[in-house]
Amino acid sequence: MYSFKKICILLLLVLTCFGIAQANYQKKKQSTESKQTKKKSSKKSSTNKSNTKKKTNKKQVSTSKATVSPVAKVEKASLKDTSNPKEVVITSAFKPSLKNAAKINFTAAAAIADTNKLSVNYKIPSQNLFFSYQPVPIKPIALGLDSIESFQNDHFIKLGFGNFSTPFAEVGFSFGDGKKSSIAIHALHVSSKGDLDYQQFSKTGVDILSIFNTPSQHEWTAKAFYNTNSQYFYGITPPNPSLTKDDLLQRYNQVGVELGVQNKQIGNYGFVYHPQIFFNYFANNKDTHELNLIAKLPFIKSFGSIYAFKMGVTADMTSYQAPLNPSPLKINNNLIYIDPTIQFKTPNFKLNLGIQPTWDNQQFSLLPNLTAEARIKETGFNVELGWVGYFQKNTYRTLAGFNPWILSPNILMNTKISEQYLGVKGSAGNHLTYQARLSFLQLYNQALFVNNYADGRSFNILFDPKIQALRLHGELGYSIQEKFSFIGSVNLNQYTSLSDYDKAYGLVPMEITGTFKWKVNKDLQIKADAFLRDGSSYQNKLSQSLKLDPAADVNLGAEFSVMPKLNLWIQMNNLFNNKYQRWNQYEVLGFNVLGGVVYSFK
Repeated sequence: MYSFKKICILLLLVLTCFGIAQANYQKKKQSTESKQTKKKSSKKSSTNKSNTKKKTNKKQVSTSKATVSPVAKVEKASLKDTSNPKEVVITSAFKPSLKNAAKINFTAAAAIADTNKLSVNYKIPSQNLFFSYQPVPIKPIALGLDSIESFQNDHFIKLGFGNFSTPFAEVGFSFGDGKKSSIAIHALHVSSKGDLDYQQFSKTGVDILSIFNTPSQHEWTAKAFYNTNSQYFYGITPPNPSLTKDDLLQRYNQVGVELGVQNKQIGNYGFVYHPQIFFNYFANNKDTHELNLIAKLPFIKSFGSIYAFKMGVTADMTSYQAPLNPSPLKINNNLIYIDPTIQFKTPNFKLNLGIQPTWDNQQFSLLPNLTAEARIKETGFNVELGWVGYFQKNTYRTLAGFNPWILSPNILMNTKISEQYLGVKGSAGNHLTYQARLSFLQLYNQALFVNNYADGRSFNILFDPKIQALRLHGELGYSIQEKFSFIGSVNLNQYTSLSDYDKAYGLVPMEITGTFKWKVNKDLQIKADAFLRDGSSYQNKLSQSLKLDPAADVNLGAEFSVMPKLNLWIQMNNLFNNKYQRWNQYEVLGFNVLGGVVYSFK
């Protein structure tokens, strides 16, 4: 087997060598044949050329034999063609090529016009305001500045005078660049003297608001204020000539500081916080004073765009002291609460699920915080319902702000409110907004006000343990940009089931208010406001429950330009000269008018 393989290999080698030799032989043969053909062709061409040259030369010699010189012979010899021309055969290789492609010619033509109309729906939000139903503190908000126009500081001075010996002065100044810092200063003074004995008052106040933005995207807010209000107990029945003016003076002084910080941009973790601290000192001219400290720490943690967790801790601590024989009266009124809430929010539905554990002077209460709001697309309005609980802090400052004719309180209690409500709100078109809410309330330790039994000039504060009330609240607003606006509201309160007293003394059962502003052009502005109020209940010296007469009041004002920086203004109050009583035995001023100038500069 092995020998057979060797034999096959040898045969293959022999055949291979033989094939190579044969191929070389054929190549050599072809090359020699081509050379021979080239030589033959070159010889033929050369012989033909030489013959033609010989013939021409013979003719030339024959014609010029007689005149040939030796020099001519040499020249002839030099002119003789000594070239050996050869025949050249050019063989070109075959090169394949493609046929020229035909070009496509496009004919220019106009596009066919589309006759179908494309309908595009634009949803423009209504530029209107929605007003909350519960009083909330005013919080300064940073102004969104236009990047094109630079921030300018505006200042104004407003001066005027009116009947009832009423001087009026108001100034405002602003400083800062509007981006990193902004400082606003405002001051006001007004006083009047009526026709009745000791019917006079004065009000003076100044406040400074500062806003600072840090590179870490935080906004710091600081506010300091001071105000003083003076009035006299002129509602004396019958008159008492033994009382001096100093005996009837009631002056309130207040100084306070507010400080807060908040993050302007929501980080990647969706965390928003806004801690605040409020300090307030309130005192009268009879050595009664009160110190109030409020600390708030609210924050919101968002989980996407739908869910969020809201948490807040509030500590409201008050220390009150009044002169009393033999030792001064001291009251500590502290309110602490937290309000954890889970929020669910979509474009058409909002839900808040929370509770509010509260410690009112160490007495624990668990209040609900359940609200829902749904948008009904077919009708264009929102339906809201809820069950909420909250406390209304009663301090000497808040009670005197509601009724300035009170005596120094000898007891302070906070009002706990439980409210179940159902309402609707929405907008019709781009300018009209509306709200309506029906609420059932339970008021615990509600403050009431009755005239004292001596001469009725001051009011005693009573706290009713429990009052049930039915409240109907409605609002209607119409606005056209900044040129025209109207806001009207109605509040109907029906107080029932009082625990200790016959009527809700000092509380208004019905009130309708309206505010109107119209910017006629850049040089003229008109404003007006009016209210209609039902009389509140009061108690006479015989402990009989009576009711004050209804009251109506209309005010009208205007401001117009006379120079680029100078305006004239006029304000008319109580146009119908209705001398009604908000509090029993205290008649208000009749028709009064004020006017003056406003100078604005930068």
